[in-house]
Amino acid sequence: MTSSPWSDLDRPPLNAAALRRAVVGPDGVWSALDVVRATGSTNADLTAKAQQGAPEGAVLVAEEQTAGRGRLDRAWSAPARSGLFFSVLLRPGEAGGGHPPVPAHRWGWLPLLAGVATATALSRTAGVDTALKWPNDLLVTTGGEERKTGGILAERAGETGVVLGIGVNVSLRAGELPVPTASSLALAGAAVTDRDPLLRAVLRSLADWYTAWRAAGGDPSACRLDQTYAAGCATLGRQVRAELPGGRELAGTAVAVDGDGRLVIAGPDGEQPVGAGDIVHLRPSR
Repeated sequence: MTSSPWSDLDRPPLNAAALRRAVVGPDGVWSALDVVRATGSTNADLTAKAQQGAPEGAVLVAEEQTAGRGRLDRAWSAPARSGLFFSVLLRPGEAGGGHPPVPAHRWGWLPLLAGVATATALSRTAGVDTALKWPNDLLVTTGGEERKTGGILAERAGETGVVLGIGVNVSLRAGELPVPTASSLALAGAAVTDRDPLLRAVLRSLADWYTAWRAAGGDPSACRLDQTYAAGCATLGRQVRAELPGGRELAGTAVAVDGDGRLVIAGPDGEQPVGAGDIVHLRPSR
């Protein structure tokens, strides 16, 4: 049973009307914003709306997700109002903002773009250094250890759309963490854990990066997305193990992110790009 919005005074509900006033407008990316008390998955809900013709810029926020999903279909769960759980609908396959459609082969940069936008916004607003683990896990330092506080899931929505789901642990306490390797902004010493300004900051940062990326025709170099991602990626320069589809593994040094957003790993057989899989950091960065 979902708890009352006021059952935990340290976790007040979001103010949907105030959020709309702050981020929705005719000249911006965000065209609509809805907050629901609970749902299974904001990504599933927004993907269904996209298939029904929802316009670009729709934002769906949940106070609680009961069947949230991360990458590789992993479950993502957290107490009600303890984090940011939301999805946005983008339509890079349509002309918009005076720009032509972005070629589909460049859409793979969207989850990385979302990672850059989210990490930048959280670092500035919460005052917590936030790094990226390829492709788009959000990392913070807690107790001297690198831990995951959030992640991003991108899913195709029809011929022209992509739904980006973003989840961030904001106020989770130590006893509420789903796994020992997880953390939250609060546990990392965040100066701000009020979800309203955090969500506004992430949405504004995401809109800025998406607008620049679209204006560049999706070219990650022209909008400096590739450079910014590399600068904030904690995976580069590390010894890693890539757990690939089909049970295969690849170990080596993560040396670059290529033009398609793939992680390039230098191993015994030379450099190989990895486009999908789970990356394990084998030793701390220097």
